[in-house]
Amino acid sequence: MLQGQQVALEGRGISTLNGRGMIDVDVHPVVPNMAALTPYMDEYWRDQVVERGINTIASQNYPPNAPKTARADWKQASKVGDLQAQLLDPWGVEMAICTPLYGTQMVMNADMARAFTRALNDWTRAEWLDRDSRLRASIVLPMHDTEHAVEEIERLAPDRRFVQAQVLVMGETPAGKRQHWPVYAACVKHGLPLAIHAGSCFRHPVTSVGWPSWYLEEYSAQAQGFQSTLGSLITEGVLSKFPELKIVLLESGVTWLMPFLYRLQKTWKGTRFEIPWVDRPPIELVRDQVRLSCQPFDAPPEVVPRVLDMLGSDDMLMWASDWPHWQYDGDQAIPPGMPASLLPKLLRGNALATYARLREGVAA
Repeated sequence: MLQGQQVALEGRGISTLNGRGMIDVDVHPVVPNMAALTPYMDEYWRDQVVERGINTIASQNYPPNAPKTARADWKQASKVGDLQAQLLDPWGVEMAICTPLYGTQMVMNADMARAFTRALNDWTRAEWLDRDSRLRASIVLPMHDTEHAVEEIERLAPDRRFVQAQVLVMGETPAGKRQHWPVYAACVKHGLPLAIHAGSCFRHPVTSVGWPSWYLEEYSAQAQGFQSTLGSLITEGVLSKFPELKIVLLESGVTWLMPFLYRLQKTWKGTRFEIPWVDRPPIELVRDQVRLSCQPFDAPPEVVPRVLDMLGSDDMLMWASDWPHWQYDGDQAIPPGMPASLLPKLLRGNALATYARLREGVAA
């Protein structure tokens, strides 16, 4: 571990982990180009890639040359050795969950999205999971077709290194719609949380009032997508129907959550007759079933105690580096202002409690 980072970690109470490593719930292996995925496609789709001249489908949510997409010393992020040298080894990470964001979920053709997403998941398994025992992964889902999404869960769930299913926060239809429920049932069946990551399939504007002009506006408006998606999951009855389902919000920020929930709950008290299946206060449902990564953590140090008090639970936040994305924290592993008493849960305990598959063979 780098000396400066060691001092920073010890100064923030990480010694309370008793020598055990942190668990990183959000790292992003970068697919260099489409050629990296074609070995994991059948002959038909390999030919399609060539005939159509598809060189890349890089995610529009993270423009390759935007400074936020990768900090200067993390720009090489397409090989497992990059992750080992830049994060796992110097930061003392015990396990990290890979969540590739390659744009396969933005493809309009459902069959193509299925083929490319399968290839992406198989690439993650072969090029990352098979090369470092510390790594786990998300099952990226082709959500434009529910059958395809369930099929992908069933195909990969037997590999216990896949610890969750993953979708983008802004899809084609609201996440709570009943057409998606077979996906949630499959997650529960296999004990997989559903990770909802920042990003859009770009079927609709990324703001509620139309298309923005600048990346700053688009990225900041992701909070609107998380509010709408969480509201849909609550009001449509997903959290009530599937009480065992854990929802993990990745790269969502944190401070938007409680003001949104307070407003939702206040309105629910007067309108709950139309959604009788929501028979508990929405805040209680969220505290039981929703977890958030703490990168980015969008609160200044002086108000962190108030934010945590509003959350009303020590179980909701999980640590993430967001490698190689850059929230301008440098080597500051922990958001400033976090109390030392919370660190064992933040850095390790909450992830183990959320992901049953992480607990297999690991001492809590």
